[in-house]
Amino acid sequence: MAKQAAPALETSLDNLESLVEKMESGDLTLEESLKAFEEGVRLSRECQQALQQAEQKVRILLEQNTDAEPAPFAGEDNGQ
Repeated sequence: MAKQAAPALETSLDNLESLVEKMESGDLTLEESLKAFEEGVRLSRECQQALQQAEQKVRILLEQNTDAEPAPFAGEDNGQ
């Protein structure tokens, strides 16, 4: 799930940035601007939801392992 959320968030942010640039250019008609704004609101909500889910996961992980000690990743070379 986390693997899908990050690319979706990045894609939504990229699309949102592109919409903002189009709207700031002033080349859109009123109808196109309204559609772009509506899409921007939708993308913004998606991003907010993805960030809230990530924040909740971090909280859960921190609560589960309050006394956990740092340990090297399995793939790290420990000089052995």
